Amino acid sequence: MSTAPVKHLDLTAPPVVKAIAQRSLIVGVVCGIVAIILAFFRPEQFYRAYLLGFMCWLGVALGSMAILMIRHLTGGGWGMVIRRILGAAMRTVPLLALLFIPVILGVHKLYIWAQPLDQISDKHLRDHLEDITKTYLTTNGFIIRAVIYFAIWNLLSFLLSKWSKQTDRAGAPDNTERFKAVAGPGLILYGFTISFAAIDWVMSLDPSWISTIFGLVILIGEVLSAMCFAVVVERILFDSKPMSEMLRPDFVHDHGKWMLTFIMVWAYFNYSQWLIIWAGNLPAEITYYLRRLNGGWEYVGLFIVIFHFAIPFGILLSRSFKRNIRKLVWLAVWLLFMRYLDLFWIIEPNFSKTFTVTVADLIVPVAIGGFWLAYFFHNLGSLPLLPAYDPSAGEVLEPPHHPEVPEQA
Repeated sequence: MSTAPVKHLDLTAPPVVKAIAQRSLIVGVVCGIVAIILAFFRPEQFYRAYLLGFMCWLGVALGSMAILMIRHLTGGGWGMVIRRILGAAMRTVPLLALLFIPVILGVHKLYIWAQPLDQISDKHLRDHLEDITKTYLTTNGFIIRAVIYFAIWNLLSFLLSKWSKQTDRAGAPDNTERFKAVAGPGLILYGFTISFAAIDWVMSLDPSWISTIFGLVILIGEVLSAMCFAVVVERILFDSKPMSEMLRPDFVHDHGKWMLTFIMVWAYFNYSQWLIIWAGNLPAEITYYLRRLNGGWEYVGLFIVIFHFAIPFGILLSRSFKRNIRKLVWLAVWLLFMRYLDLFWIIEPNFSKTFTVTVADLIVPVAIGGFWLAYFFHNLGSLPLLPAYDPSAGEVLEPPHHPEVPEQA
């Protein structure tokens, strides 16, 4: 059964989408020029900042894909109202595949295992790398695995996008079972691929350190980033139709509850990793925390504990706060910043024993974000903001049994 859109409701994206895309592109170009200059004069700082920025924006794209697949398996108006936002973010994966090229070009500057072993002064690390660089951590293996990861992510994005676009026209087929057939295995594939990608791209920055839960730490950070980003975008769209008529307080409430859930799981994974490693007290494992609890990094870690978990957790316990899009968006913006800071705390101490922020750490992620956002908003404006002929569209298009006006104050 197909659902016809409400006659008076134009589902086209508002003009602000195109305007933001253009402004984002300008920001990307300007900051990109500065980033290129930094790449020539300060290549070490550039590549470190590039990996940081890349992981930030990759997290939004892949996290959006994961949430979209969760929605296809569970249903619900909360996911339908942001489905096109999640889809537009997911469809930036081809761009991210291209943006991964500088990481490949800088592999010898980023990863100690990619450097000649005779240049490594630490004998124990050199002996350790002598074995692992013959089997897993090789430059060719690094590239081949990255190709596999992006191939899987692009395939999932292609299938989910293809069937979603079909539901924009009358007489569209019911693709619900197709979505479920892809989403189930897709979530498993996402979990495996992002775990191995996290090992290759982030954990191998310090090849002497091992954590079996590290992939899950990165994964939960991605879905939290994606939900926060979706809240920010829906708030931007809320000032115009059709989002102003589709977004109901109960949907916003659900988005706030997802944010709360992801924050709690993020804290649980991080605390579990810390507890197991600290209790084991093994030299090959505690180096990760020894480096991050000294030289000023300990204050960054404490800031993250308080402002990434404790305070947001307390705020999101409020039902009225979660139902108010004008309030929830500010917490979403803050959490996106905290996701950047968390990745900064994970990546940067591998290169600097004392807390240091460079110009590249600020400019390069913004440059990547400018191009990513321009492509995202282009994707968002290319399709209606709701797949009107999807059988589940009625969850958004039909008025609720108890009409509510989104809270404004």
